[in-house]
Amino acid sequence: KYRDYIITIIVKLQNLREFCYVCEYVKSRHMKKIGIILGMFLIMATSCKQADEQKVETMEKTVIENIMARRSIRKYKAEPVDRETMMKILECGINAPSGQNKQSWEVRVVDNPALMEEMKEAIAAAHPALDPEMAKGCFRDAPTMIFIARDPSYDFSAYDCGLLAQNIMLSACSLGVGSVCLGSPVRFLTDNEICKPYIEKLGFSEGYELSLCIGIGYADEAPEAKPRDFGKVRFVE
Repeated sequence: KYRDYIITIIVKLQNLREFCYVCEYVKSRHMKKIGIILGMFLIMATSCKQADEQKVETMEKTVIENIMARRSIRKYKAEPVDRETMMKILECGINAPSGQNKQSWEVRVVDNPALMEEMKEAIAAAHPALDPEMAKGCFRDAPTMIFIARDPSYDFSAYDCGLLAQNIMLSACSLGVGSVCLGSPVRFLTDNEICKPYIEKLGFSEGYELSLCIGIGYADEAPEAKPRDFGKVRFVE
């Protein structure tokens, strides 16, 4: 029998300023119990709103701090990143936006030290003009390498791979894992026949092209942020 009264009260309760008015309304109808329930409802609603606002503020702060704190790491500890952590990082990666949701990428992960060493030796052998240490060091001694290939039949696939890579690196940072985006291994692995077996071993779908590499591992350095030129950013009126 109180249903209509409750509906009327909730409609009137538009903001906290009207609460006193609503209490008088309740009192005039001798609905003490409903007034108590309504008061409890108001307290709960206010508390939930404050909790939600605090959660959003914390999330915003975490995301921004993570973006500003991330650095490219070129010295790594030998400790590998476990696959459970890697799966979290990769899941974040593939949740990146992509044009028309084509997800025009494929990802391969190498964390086998023996295979990594074979690939580095092949790169050095295929590029005798390079300093052997430079050739072998193109992975920056990261204990895990992520190889990203794109579908060249989609003209925006390179951008999709970039978005995927950024998600991978930011999520890695949030988990205390360092990363570095690398282009030289792409060239060193694809411009010769010696390294071709290793590209084949990665097993990308036919037609896909290696586009980016990301070194992943626990940082053994803490580089300072390099200057950014905000003069390249402007609003157009």
